[in-house]
Amino acid sequence: MKLKGNCQTTAMGILPHKDIEEAMKIAFSVDIPFWPQLPHVNFYEDMYVQVTENFPGVTIDDVNYKIFFDTARFYEELPNYVENYDNDDFFRIAGKYSVVYRRFLNDPRLKNYPLIRGQSIGPISFGLKIADENKKPIIYNDEVRVFLYEFLARKINVQRRELAEVNPNSFVWIDEPGLSFIFGSFTGYPAEVAKKDFQEFLALLEGPKGVHLCGNPDWSFLLKGVDLDILSIDVLSNGPIFVKYVDQIKEFLDNGGIVSWGIVPTMTEEFIQESVDSLTSKLEEMWDYLDARGIPKKQVLSQAWLAPARCCLVNLDGNETVEKAFRVLHEVSRQIREKYNLG
Repeated sequence: MKLKGNCQTTAMGILPHKDIEEAMKIAFSVDIPFWPQLPHVNFYEDMYVQVTENFPGVTIDDVNYKIFFDTARFYEELPNYVENYDNDDFFRIAGKYSVVYRRFLNDPRLKNYPLIRGQSIGPISFGLKIADENKKPIIYNDEVRVFLYEFLARKINVQRRELAEVNPNSFVWIDEPGLSFIFGSFTGYPAEVAKKDFQEFLALLEGPKGVHLCGNPDWSFLLKGVDLDILSIDVLSNGPIFVKYVDQIKEFLDNGGIVSWGIVPTMTEEFIQESVDSLTSKLEEMWDYLDARGIPKKQVLSQAWLAPARCCLVNLDGNETVEKAFRVLHEVSRQIREKYNLG
C-alpha cells in the first residue's frame, strides 16, 4: 500500500468525550478517520485495558481502575492461549472491551475513505506500566516479555483484518508513550535490547506499520534500522529537537516513510496562545530547516500528515478546546495545501 502524504489530517485517537456520537463526528472529520478511544466513557475504553482480554495472568479491577498481573496465574493460564493461538476470535476486541470500537467498525462511512486507521497500545509502554505481584514491570521478566510482544502482534493483526473487511486500505498504528523511558539510565531494559525486540515485533505486523508517541526519545531508534512506515510525533513540543536528526529523517523519507506532524495544541493553556498562522509558521520553519540541509520541502510535504500535538483528557472545559483544536487543524491543513497545490 503506497501511502499518500500531502498534509492530510488524522489524530492519535484518544478523545475526552463521554458522548460516543459526538466523538464519532470528530473521528470522521479528518482525512484519515480513526477509532476514537474514550476512557471517560468507562474503564474498558482505556487503551491499556483494551488489549488485556484473554491475556494470561491479568485481572481488571474496574471499580478501582487498576490492572493486576500475577505471574503464577500467567503460567497456569498459558495453555489456554496456546490452544487458541490460531483462533482469531480469541484475539478480537469484543463486548465490554470496546463498545466504541464496534460502533466505529460498523459505521458505513468507513468504506468511503481512501484510508482508515485503528490503534493499539504498544508492547514497550504496556510492559513498563503493568507490574506483577512484586511491583516489578512485566517487561523485565524475559519470558513474559517475549509473550507480550507476540500476544499484542496477534491482537493488532486481528484488529487490522477487521478494519480491512470494511475498507482494504486500513492499518493500525502503535501508541508508545513509554518509549522515551528506555533511554534513561534507571531502566533495566536497555535501548539496544528494546530495539531488537521491537524490530522483531514490527516484522509480525500486517499492513503499514506506524508508531505514535508524544515523548522525546532518541529518534534514531525509530528512524533508522526499523521497518516503520509511519511516525507520528508531537512536533509542537519536540519538533526543534526532532529535525536535528537530518540524516535519519532523510533515510526514513527516502524509504517512503510518512511523518505525522502533531502541531495543534489540545491543552487549553497552550491552545489560547496559538493561531492558525503561528502554527503554520512553526511547521514552515521546521520544513525550511530540513530543506536547507538537503531534504527538499516538496518531499517533506508529499510525505507529511498533520495532527493535533497530543491527546488531552484534563481540560476543565471538557471537549471544547479539543474540538476547537480539530477545527484549527483543518484550517492549517487547508492553508498549506492551497499554498503548495497539494492534492
